[in-house]
Amino acid sequence: MNTTDSLILEVADLEVDVLTGIYSEETGKPQPLRITIQVRYDVAEHYDPDTPLDASKNYMDLKHAASDGLPEGVHFKLIEAVGDHICETLFVQDVRVQAVTVKIVKLAIAEAGEKIGITLHRERPSQ
Repeated sequence: MNTTDSLILEVADLEVDVLTGIYSEETGKPQPLRITIQVRYDVAEHYDPDTPLDASKNYMDLKHAASDGLPEGVHFKLIEAVGDHICETLFVQDVRVQAVTVKIVKLAIAEAGEKIGITLHRERPSQ
């Protein structure tokens, strides 16, 4: 296998309502977040037309980590904590996940279409 190969799986611009925020007007009600997830994944030696799904990762796992995989009723003060939870969920799901990048934009605070948020990148800890 060529060691320069890299496989990045991505789910982009997923809109999810999450309990988050530190200001009184933010607490108690979900806020819309736009979440993009990129996962660097172990690359198979070769992908044939009939390569089975288990040679890669199901994109729905990424979507799940940023939606149904977030604990219901939990208020995340910081969107950094939302990103952290998504990263950890994906690392636990599959040992072939090498790194996760989560970009989160807080849609409710934009005034003129600007994108305000964070990007968290985490590498799998060395074993």
